[in-house]
Amino acid sequence: MARRAELAILDLPDFGLPTVQPTLSDNIYLNRLSKLRERCKDEYSHMVVYGDREHSANIAYLTGFDPRFEEAALIVDIEGDEQWIMVGNEGMGYLEISPIKESLQPVLYQPFSLLGQDRSMSSPLKDILQDTGITRNSRVGVAGWKYYSKEETETPDQWMEVPSYLVDTLRVEASQVTNATHVFMHQTDGLRATNEVEQLAVFEYASTLTSQAVKNVIFGVKPDMTEYQAVQLMGLNGYPISVHTMLSTGERAWMGLPSPSSKIIEKGDAFTTALGLQGALNSRAGWLVEDETQLPKKIRDYIPKLAAPYFEAVVDWLELMGIGTTGGDLYKVVHDRIGDPFYGVELNPGHLIHLDEWVNSPIYEGSKDRIKPGMAIQVDIIPGTGTEYFTSNIEDGIAIGDKGTRNRLMEKYPEAWNRITRRRDYMVDELGIMLKPEVLPFSNLASHLPPFILNPSRAFRMVE
Repeated sequence: MARRAELAILDLPDFGLPTVQPTLSDNIYLNRLSKLRERCKDEYSHMVVYGDREHSANIAYLTGFDPRFEEAALIVDIEGDEQWIMVGNEGMGYLEISPIKESLQPVLYQPFSLLGQDRSMSSPLKDILQDTGITRNSRVGVAGWKYYSKEETETPDQWMEVPSYLVDTLRVEASQVTNATHVFMHQTDGLRATNEVEQLAVFEYASTLTSQAVKNVIFGVKPDMTEYQAVQLMGLNGYPISVHTMLSTGERAWMGLPSPSSKIIEKGDAFTTALGLQGALNSRAGWLVEDETQLPKKIRDYIPKLAAPYFEAVVDWLELMGIGTTGGDLYKVVHDRIGDPFYGVELNPGHLIHLDEWVNSPIYEGSKDRIKPGMAIQVDIIPGTGTEYFTSNIEDGIAIGDKGTRNRLMEKYPEAWNRITRRRDYMVDELGIMLKPEVLPFSNLASHLPPFILNPSRAFRMVE
């Protein structure tokens, strides 16, 4: 007999919170620069990595520095051993945050500053580029935060989403200027598609914070609170966010992405919330009721119609996930379960996550891309029914760790490893989700899905 989802009263354990924040050493960043040079030595002479407040992940990956109010550009001499970082007025002081600041040559470029600030001390852009060795013989790769395909344009390598003045000047100074974002963000071969053990530990730290925050909300939210009051339950500690904090109820919830408001939460409201910090995001959605009888009459079959099949699809995805699994098979297993148009699952069912919430995704229809050790992956299967049934949602983070990775995590980060193993035990023993050894759950919610938010201990599990 096929397994199915059923609701049960489940005691979600307290998996604990970190007492120590993992950090990355300067050697990790220097090794990443070396990997970049090795990767690009036959294609580029220079790499220009652009970042701004919203899109800083590629620069931060290489340097540990993120431009907060401004813009920045890292210029790497691929054929040599130097790198320059162009920053605005406020970035000059903040460069001290970088663990490899001694290996970066700072360049003040005041047009990267906010409007109304001093512009009198910068060299012209062309002079700065020439000082880094860029000449008419140079082959320059430019990395922003997207790259493009033949589906979008006949010349995808010429499309750039960085400031035109930067690209225009580069094209005057160099013979070849092309989009090189794939070097960092390709779904399987990008430098950020897989992670060091140390980086995975940092992501587990962030995921513990985000998942505990969402847990606090779903176990603490009550009617007559405002949405703002509900969000305060998250207990945020100031760790850098990656997306706008989300919580919405009632009619606003159908939009999915709104930030909280002063709206009064009412019993019977649709409900959704999400928190993203750099390296992690968690979300849950359902109804602010205690059981089926409090749902609108038209959707009292919400559990068999939507929520239970959705949970079963997530379980299918989790059980198939592993080293060597193709993205196409992961896509298919979800759509075999909830592929009917009613469910409205249109986005990739899962994607890579890093300092930015969405890097890229190897999971799409027909994908031959294979899951690799070191990937950090977001369970991100969202039904968008567009009907009175609303939605259901589990968004939790996992990592893929081969035996060596698991052993290093256990040895170097025993506190995190204890949380990971306890989450696995809960998912396997209590929820009936048969995880492969390499699947490492990072969420303190551990796939716990209560469809009725006012009864959060009543959640799904798989049974025969």
